[in-house]
Amino acid sequence: MNNASRAFRYLASFSALLFFTLAIIWLLAPATLLGNWGVVFDGATTGLVGRRAAPLYAGIGVALLLVRNAPPSPGRTAVVAGFVTTCSLLALLGLVEWAVGNVESGILPAVLVEVALALAFLVIAGAEGRTRAHR
Repeated sequence: MNNASRAFRYLASFSALLFFTLAIIWLLAPATLLGNWGVVFDGATTGLVGRRAAPLYAGIGVALLLVRNAPPSPGRTAVVAGFVTTCSLLALLGLVEWAVGNVESGILPAVLVEVALALAFLVIAGAEGRTRAHR
């Protein structure tokens, strides 16, 4: 196994654990995240949306956990593309919501993590592609 594959395994495992953690927080304590972003938690609408986001985060975590040991393949590429798209759109949405004043600057750490994860997966995928091309 080359370094890029080991790096993918570690990044996918870390990301899966992070997304499982987020799923638990969204399910059990959505007010915590929303409060950090300056969003008023009303218990009804925002609670419902937060709790409904939890299974999405859990599902992404499951996909990453299951693909972590897979060699480079079209299926793994599809999972990575979906994850990068998810993180990129979450980051963009966070920035837009902050720019228009719907959330406070507490959203920025989440945006930074989302961008960092998307870039990390892209860098690893690129490194693996270059490694395969040189064989």
